[in-house]
Amino acid sequence: MIITDGCPGLHRALETVYPYIAKQRCWTHKLRNVSNKLRVKDREECIAGARLIYLAQHRKEAVKNYKDWRWKWYTLYPRAVNCLEKDLDGLLSFFDAALSHSVKVRTTNVIERSFREVRRRVRPMSCFTNSQSVDRIVYGVISHLNQSWKDKPLIEFTQ
Repeated sequence: MIITDGCPGLHRALETVYPYIAKQRCWTHKLRNVSNKLRVKDREECIAGARLIYLAQHRKEAVKNYKDWRWKWYTLYPRAVNCLEKDLDGLLSFFDAALSHSVKVRTTNVIERSFREVRRRVRPMSCFTNSQSVDRIVYGVISHLNQSWKDKPLIEFTQ
């Protein structure tokens, strides 16, 4: 499964290189896009309702939650609802993953957190003497993140 933020160029490339791999759209990015189509006074309530979609226990419940959310918000914000609706199948792909992975793959935040940490560590360094020195610092940061996350699930599952 590949998790993306919805970049059209990336999606075209993935269709070429990995045409049979499941693709998951990032909920964080999608909800930001939906939020941009809402009045400030309605954002919190509308986004809270949309979160119930991905917090469902299974796909059938998620679809029901989507329909309830759509019914409530479509008349006020058709563009916001359509923004989510057009990618609903891709947003619900994580339900096809094993339960132990499903929460971890519904967003690209873990990947982006790694990138932010690499940038945070590299920016103060004024220059690198060669490409190997860049490789070493990037490897060191990613290796440290892997070690610190190895035994920490992103969320505890209860059944």
